[in-house]
This record gives sequence, C-alpha cells and structure tokens, in this order.
Amino acid sequence: MMTSADADLIRVLADPLRLRIVDLLAHETLCTTHLVEETGARQTNLSNHLKVLRDAGIVETEPCGRFTYYRLRPDVIAALAGRFTELAETARTTAETGRKRAC
Repeated sequence: MMTSADADLIRVLADPLRLRIVDLLAHETLCTTHLVEETGARQTNLSNHLKVLRDAGIVETEPCGRFTYYRLRPDVIAALAGRFTELAETARTTAETGRKRAC
C-alpha cells in the first residue's frame, strides 16, 4: 500500500531535473561540479535540488576536501519500486478476477 511518505518521494522525483540527477547518480558518485556539467543547470539551482533530494533521503553526501560528492541511496529507490510492483500485482489480480464494487 502506498503511504504518504511514498507520495512525498514521488513528488520529489516528479521534477525533471531531480529525476535527471537521480539517473546520473545511479551510474556514479558525482560532485556538484560534475552535475553542473552534465545537466547544464546553474550551480545554485542544482544545489537547491540536491538539498531536496537529501532531505527526502534519496541521496547522501560524502565530503572530500572542498568538494561534496553525492551518491544515490538504492535502498530508497528499491523500496519505492517495490511499492509500485505490489500495486501492479494487485491491479493484475483485480483485473483477472473481474472484481468490481456494485453501485
């Protein structure tokens, strides 16, 4: 069952730039400079989006000298994907049984 926390994660990931950041971080750990180069976003805009992703628990940081590296937390993405898998299975079962509520 989807929870309000799941809905919050979906809202965070609904932004195209944040989704692009997540996609990039799925492939490698990157610093802000790398993310600016890859996305073309301004550093301040990117930092704001990274803060949202950090606050949601989707990414974590790793300080490295004067740089901060970001890495995706795959467990968070996997848990959300699991909820969608459960939802799809429920819908499939419902469709197969023809279950519907009477008016």
